[in-house]
Amino acid sequence: MASYDLVVIGSGPGGYVAAIRAAHLGMKTAIVEKDSRLGGTCLLRGCIPTKALLHSADVLSEIRHAKDFGIIATAEVDFGGVQKSREKAVTKSAAGVTYLMKQNKIDVHTGRGRMSGPHTVVVEGEGGKSTTLEAKFVIIATGSVPKKLPFLEVDGKHVVTSDEILELAAPPKSLLVLGAGAVGVEFASVYSRFGAETTIVEMLDRALPIEDEEVSAEFEKAYKKRGIKILTKTKLEKAAVQGDKVVATVAGQDGGTQTLEAEMVLIAVGRGPVTQNLGLEALGIKIDKGGYVEVDGLMRTAVPHIYAIGDIVRTPALAHVASAEGILAVDHAAGKKVHPLKYRNMPSATYSDPEVASVGLSERAAKDAGYQVKVGRFPFSALGKARIIGQTEGFVKIVADAKYDEILGVHIIGPHATELIAEAIAALRGELTAEELAYTIHAHPTLHEAIHEAAEAVHGHQIHI
Repeated sequence: MASYDLVVIGSGPGGYVAAIRAAHLGMKTAIVEKDSRLGGTCLLRGCIPTKALLHSADVLSEIRHAKDFGIIATAEVDFGGVQKSREKAVTKSAAGVTYLMKQNKIDVHTGRGRMSGPHTVVVEGEGGKSTTLEAKFVIIATGSVPKKLPFLEVDGKHVVTSDEILELAAPPKSLLVLGAGAVGVEFASVYSRFGAETTIVEMLDRALPIEDEEVSAEFEKAYKKRGIKILTKTKLEKAAVQGDKVVATVAGQDGGTQTLEAEMVLIAVGRGPVTQNLGLEALGIKIDKGGYVEVDGLMRTAVPHIYAIGDIVRTPALAHVASAEGILAVDHAAGKKVHPLKYRNMPSATYSDPEVASVGLSERAAKDAGYQVKVGRFPFSALGKARIIGQTEGFVKIVADAKYDEILGVHIIGPHATELIAEAIAALRGELTAEELAYTIHAHPTLHEAIHEAAEAVHGHQIHI
């Protein structure tokens, strides 16, 4: 029986980052992965492949608008080439994780891992072959899978989840997206630009419901401009494949119904944790009714030397959150002085067109938390760099505490929002005031100036509008 200081079950951005951190701290480490390639859902079926498809769609959009910048060009979609580009990004990234395991002398065990005792992990490989590992500490990082609908069978042709839609041989002519969260709107952004007539159905009252209300309103306006229909406050009543299409009945909040038809339906109603058949309950580890593992602020389960991180715990289901949780868990296991993560400072990013990113409290959340707030806004339309690149939609919004001027939240919709948000994350991490951010000199001309101007706007001192 091989013995380790740490065994990590799952090689996603939580698991492999935790394993590397442990190796850096001198712990003998192993990682267990059921897939033939390392990287987990994020790398193989999530973050990396979806962003690769989005980049191809972005390139297509740039070429289509090249004439606006004095460049005459024509664009033709080679969807097979698009898919090759996606797979190339995935393959290279997965190979990179494998290289990191070798470089850091982390043993990789391929197969399904489960706990057979407080300090033992059984790895069930192909052909019924199993290996038992002994571990001083264990981190469970098994991730999540797309949720499905009981009355609509996923067939990979007319009904798909975020897994199957990555593997299409050709874009659908029409697409019905169920769910207006990040996954749903990103795929809508991809396939609408590849020619699919696209409609999004969302039960809640707005698209991107976790974002600031003003951002959601701007986002819906932008999608309408792009020809993407968004039906909010609308529930799917029933749907069925009929011939070469899916026929769906949806109901609005007023009870009125309408029939929608599409060649393909994407189920993007959320993801569920992978915690079944891991042997956790037998050890006394608590799992709630939704299948999530209960942990404390240091990611410890009810069995203190077993940790759980990422999508299997009730924290934001984001790759960078899982990585941070993995590092926290390892540092604690290694005896380092640690503190619980501040999830309020975790950024959210949606890589659609337009992009959306945020960190901290929305205006409503800040008010609900008891703050008296001041708000500064600045539109990209008033920014020279945005005009240069022809991307003037959207704005930056800063929510600050009226009493102490501390920045409570930053919300961005517009060009390169997912990159710009990094400055805001640092500002919240450093507990900066709006005044301090306003006195921070920003290079000109840049998109970052919108953040500077929004900080000035908190006090009514914006310059360029």
